[in-house]
Amino acid sequence: MSPEFKKIASREIDEFKAEYRQRFPGRDVENLTDEDLLREVMNTVGKTGKLGENIRCVVSVSMLTEGWDANTVTHILGIRAFGTQLLCEQVVGRALRRMSYTAEPRSIDVPGGPVEVEAFPVEYAEVYGVPFSFIPTSGGPTDPKPGPIPTHVRALPEREERCEITFPRIDGYRYDLPAERLDARFSKRSELTLSTADLPTKVQVDPIVGESSIHTLDELKKVREREIDFRLARAVLERYFRDRDGNVRPWLFPDLLQIARDWRQQCLIRKDNTFPQLLILIEHLSDATDRIYKAIVAAEPGQKRLLPIPKPYDPIGSTRWVRFDTVRPTYKTAADRCHVSHVVADTGSWEQKMAQTLEDMPEVIRYVKNHNLGFLIPYTINGQQKNYVPDFIVHIDDGHAPDDPLQLIVEVSGQANKKKEAKASTAEALWVPAVNNAGEWGRWAFIEIKDPWDAATAIRQRMSEVAEPAPRSLQ
Repeated sequence: MSPEFKKIASREIDEFKAEYRQRFPGRDVENLTDEDLLREVMNTVGKTGKLGENIRCVVSVSMLTEGWDANTVTHILGIRAFGTQLLCEQVVGRALRRMSYTAEPRSIDVPGGPVEVEAFPVEYAEVYGVPFSFIPTSGGPTDPKPGPIPTHVRALPEREERCEITFPRIDGYRYDLPAERLDARFSKRSELTLSTADLPTKVQVDPIVGESSIHTLDELKKVREREIDFRLARAVLERYFRDRDGNVRPWLFPDLLQIARDWRQQCLIRKDNTFPQLLILIEHLSDATDRIYKAIVAAEPGQKRLLPIPKPYDPIGSTRWVRFDTVRPTYKTAADRCHVSHVVADTGSWEQKMAQTLEDMPEVIRYVKNHNLGFLIPYTINGQQKNYVPDFIVHIDDGHAPDDPLQLIVEVSGQANKKKEAKASTAEALWVPAVNNAGEWGRWAFIEIKDPWDAATAIRQRMSEVAEPAPRSLQ
């Protein structure tokens, strides 16, 4: 790394050292070598404001074999011997990263006539000296067109003190069951059906080269049924029965083991060529533990208190870690309202109007668009576990203490459908009550905005509803 480069990139080097100091508090940034700086250059090729922003050409032996995902490689020249076909595929794969993900209108011919669709433009790469003839090409290379200039979205350090937003990151929901002895009440909803419609038990593989083969899951049949019960009980214990510090309650395991055995014998329905050992596969294991836990909750007398299940390793998220590039429409945020530099829009005007409304409302303390933020609400639809990504998190001054704002989850919705209803109902009926019951992350509420141009009225109405005491039966 030449002194001239260090002089030209002095600002970027200082920013990297500041970021390195925050990332590794115990390390001395003054001991960073040229190799450390060069590694940062290679990790940030083409990224605005970073050391590698102005790098246009990289020449290095074995650089393109693995571990590098630049999407601007258009030419590859192989000038050394290749030992395996796999290495050829890896090298050529570095030139197959798309440069543009902006769809363009295109007409395609179908039996009923031409149809207008939106598709990615065709891109080609020129590869010389690499013996790669496994996949035929459908066209020749053309001069690459420059893609749209991306917007660099990031958390701004100067706004952190006033505008940073933190939020809980949870994996699911559980009920606070005070009993030290567990029982279960099975019902029709406790039943789980195993069939080959959901998981094939025999697959025939016909490779392009070599003989065909048949693969089965018969190896699972060697697992004893007692071990199945053990795994079910352990999964229920580790997922749902933990104390406030995250430690499991092992004295409940004997009861859970008996409940798991009873559930397998009474509620497991097998069709086709399925067998109970399929329960140890992760998807079926998750469905089974969910049904067993709900049966335990149903057997518990009295009112149950809903609580969240925090993620075990990173239970708290923050706006301070936001940094990415995007070619989507963006809205530049106000310095006194949002920690992140831009709002990334999914539509042409709705998110932009919502952000503008939030910045004009005097009740709003801070807000952030939930894009690459990591704020997820787990929900279930059609028996499948999914994650819902709401649009905004907004902190509102509703008359409480300055350090206790109302934290409002805002969803800007278009046309209603089954999936959106499942997301909204989970956020309002499960996520918000569970997090509020935990009492560790402040006060939360949820609102669905149908018309961003009338969002201020809807938010103020929601504030008044939250301020009113809930009916006694719901408290």
